[in-house]
Amino acid sequence: MFRYTKLTLLREVITILAAIALLVPFYLLIVTSLKTGEQVLTTSSLSWPQPPTTENFQFLLSPDSTGSEQVFQGLLASALITAGAIVGLIALGAPAAYVFARSTSRWSSRTFYLFLIAIILPTQLGVLPLYTGARRLGLLGSPWGMAFIYVGLLMPLSVFLYSNFFRRLPHEYEESAAIDGASKTRIFVSIVFPLMGPATGTVAILAGLIVWNDFFTPLIFLNGSDWATLPVVIYNYVGSLISQWNLIFAIVLISMVPILVLYFFAQKKFIQGYAGGLKG
Repeated sequence: MFRYTKLTLLREVITILAAIALLVPFYLLIVTSLKTGEQVLTTSSLSWPQPPTTENFQFLLSPDSTGSEQVFQGLLASALITAGAIVGLIALGAPAAYVFARSTSRWSSRTFYLFLIAIILPTQLGVLPLYTGARRLGLLGSPWGMAFIYVGLLMPLSVFLYSNFFRRLPHEYEESAAIDGASKTRIFVSIVFPLMGPATGTVAILAGLIVWNDFFTPLIFLNGSDWATLPVVIYNYVGSLISQWNLIFAIVLISMVPILVLYFFAQKKFIQGYAGGLKG
């Protein structure tokens, strides 16, 4: 029987305090984005704007505004790159992980360990050779080239997540389909892959978060092009509008909306996939 003790009360208090501490930055983000430039300089950062204004969002999103072009271009570039990377990681990562999970040869297990090592190694170690190779292949300055680069960088993560699920999937489904005369490709496409919904949701969410929020890689590979992603656009705003934090915080909020929408619709699959990946 559950008993409400002093220890339980202490845990609740600590949890509430931790939640408040985590929400304070988000509160500051919203409050500052609803202030005018004068209010940012003359009022406390914690004080609620009187009255709240949406002028910052109107300036950034209005078709006639000088700042809207960069924001919309950054949103478009980030959306194309993120979508392309997610599709590539699912289309290539799932079949590769399926081969690793079902193969019993030595090369399969050793290659899988190389994928695990690639997850641990920092991306910055391979930036120079990756940049040289991307330049020779004509991938620099292109959203699709950037998506292709992300597919290569995040493929170990995709294979790792899918492999854990494939190993936990019973072989009976595949054996029954094989007895009925289905080919291996048909078995994977029609039976195995649809059962990997939680893993696919996990790959989509994690890869989407990484690609959408990444600043370093687009700064290097899209430098000087018209396809700067939203984090790079925010960086440019910080450089040119260093005193206008209300505009900077407003564009940060705008950048959060698409990824929050993605998480809202895929959160169930994400939680199932993350739990399954840990169990695997």
